Amino acid sequence: MCKRAFQGSQVTIFAFDDENMIGTARAISDGVKQAAIYDVAILPEYQGKGIGKIMMENIMDKLPGCNFILYANVGKEAFYEKLGFRRLKTGMAKFVKKEIMTSRGFTE
Repeated sequence: MCKRAFQGSQVTIFAFDDENMIGTARAISDGVKQAAIYDVAILPEYQGKGIGKIMMENIMDKLPGCNFILYANVGKEAFYEKLGFRRLKTGMAKFVKKEIMTSRGFTE
């Protein structure tokens, strides 16, 4: 399932330390106006070293002129705010596994 999601994305980013994958990020987009960023993940021992920032900047550089939306893991909002992202006032979501998303703090 993850392989298919990344293959279907317009932009994919993978970070490596030698041969070990340490980070991922991807975006789906119309390539003109709108993009959604998903699956931004860095192994905990590599967080705080600027890798996530570089990955995010690469995605945004590859989709110039696009507006971006994303889901931030609870507690990671400040990372995205430093990159210019702001909280949505009218964001809505409908999840297949709604109980899990509520328990993780994504929805009310």
